[in-house]
Amino acid sequence: MGSFSIWHWLVILAIVLLLFGTKRLKNLGSDLGGAIKGFKSAVKDEDKKDADAAPGAADSLTHKSADASRVIEGEAVRREGVNDQNKPS
Repeated sequence: MGSFSIWHWLVILAIVLLLFGTKRLKNLGSDLGGAIKGFKSAVKDEDKKDADAAPGAADSLTHKSADASRVIEGEAVRREGVNDQNKPS
């Protein structure tokens, strides 16, 4: 009783075809397929962009150690003697 028989599904399919028509359902299917293809290509492009950017990220790490006085996004550098003046004795 919990599942539909094949006849129930055929009646539902016939009602959907009568309401929307075959042309509209065909357009909906092709639009959905195009959207999925576009999504897949966008994901591949992002993966390729990330893979191309990875060698550049390794270069920036070597520059970071060479220039310790420069502060890079999110990095905190403690300079000796600068904050020591504000500390209570």
